[in-house]
Amino acid sequence: MNRASVWNPADYASKAAFVPALGKPVVDLLAPVAGERILDLGCGDGVLTEALVAAGASVLGVDASAEMLAVARGRGLDVAQADGQALGFEAEFDAVFSNAALHWMLDADKVARGVFAALKPGGRFVGEMGGAGNVATLRAGIRAELEARGYPVDAGDSIWCPAPEVFSAIYAAAGFVDIEARLIDRPTPLPAGAAGWYTTFRAGFMDTSGVPEDEQAAVAKAAEARVAASLRQPDGRWIADYVRLRFTMRKPL
Repeated sequence: MNRASVWNPADYASKAAFVPALGKPVVDLLAPVAGERILDLGCGDGVLTEALVAAGASVLGVDASAEMLAVARGRGLDVAQADGQALGFEAEFDAVFSNAALHWMLDADKVARGVFAALKPGGRFVGEMGGAGNVATLRAGIRAELEARGYPVDAGDSIWCPAPEVFSAIYAAAGFVDIEARLIDRPTPLPAGAAGWYTTFRAGFMDTSGVPEDEQAAVAKAAEARVAASLRQPDGRWIADYVRLRFTMRKPL
């Protein structure tokens, strides 16, 4: 599993509530139906899993983070710890849903094959993830700061944000049909600024680069200063350069 995907549930809830909030249109795109069996791939703390359950679906949420799953269980949800690159389900689900999670799963071929196997014939896969160009300015800022301090930096930034044609080709090779994938530019307010974003979304990345925990806040603040000219607005608000890849597809009958 991706060692850079590290989450603090309380920190996530206070600084990243915009992620599930902006994922509601993806739930609408899925259009869950009462009685359907749905897999929520990368369910995190379960905010959007609850929305699927509220529609009357029978939902299993899976995630790699034990800490986030503990919060989801506290919501009364049916969840399990699992690596999205090794799902192991066989024709069990009417639909698979995923929001803001696939970009952390670096072996995209294994994810695609696992999702395909998990679906019943005719089942659909609907979701959203980081697309090409996603948070490019933010990513460059933390990389530059780490390099300036002499830390080793992973060349791939530990996330996968593909172009639609690359994404579609992988899922077509896994057997999916009727694939629709498009990029959505989504400038996104950061309530805790860029520093808050770094400590929430790049704590694991700093861990893998060898940054001691007691230095990470200072690194985040310095990286924030690097991106201020691009992302801080005249009124003081911070707007991140999010680009999402939204998709739908289905498994043939």
